[in-house]
Amino acid sequence: MGKIVSSFFIALDGVVEQPDQWHFPYFDDEMGAAIGEGMASCAAFLMGRTMYDEWSTYWPSIAEDSEEAEIAAFFNNIRKYVISNSLTEAKWQESTIISGDIETKVRRLKDETDGNINMSGSAKTVRWLLAHGLVDELELMVHPIVVGKGQRLFNEQLPAVPLKLLSSKTFGSGVLHLRYGPDTAK
Repeated sequence: MGKIVSSFFIALDGVVEQPDQWHFPYFDDEMGAAIGEGMASCAAFLMGRTMYDEWSTYWPSIAEDSEEAEIAAFFNNIRKYVISNSLTEAKWQESTIISGDIETKVRRLKDETDGNINMSGSAKTVRWLLAHGLVDELELMVHPIVVGKGQRLFNEQLPAVPLKLLSSKTFGSGVLHLRYGPDTAK
């Protein structure tokens, strides 16, 4: 049985939007290794419509001899699932649309997948999945910066979701690598 692992670069004030504007000064070998471990355990990738629209045009366009070629090959070749009731066709290779009774279909996807179903970003989708008890692990790389504006991962529409800390590590850059899972005892 698969588990959904949702990962975010997140600022101290909860902002997850546009990490390309504030994340890179904190990227180092420790963070790269943690990201690599996550990619190695990934059997499939889950995303919302907005991320799908962005990534399905970006990653296939990367040249085979570019610095990003290895990451592009990973995203282009892994099984991908996009949660959307408005997308009618998924043209990016290895992509499947999940629509209609999304909760049932995501539970079935977890039952039928051997390994992790990773997510990176898609805050709105992750909030919905958390509210429906479908996220098995929330991985946060908390950056020591207050961004001040932008979409936050958690907002007032999300009901209380009890979590328990599974692991924590502080990188030399000051980034906290935190992993949480559902706390079913609360």
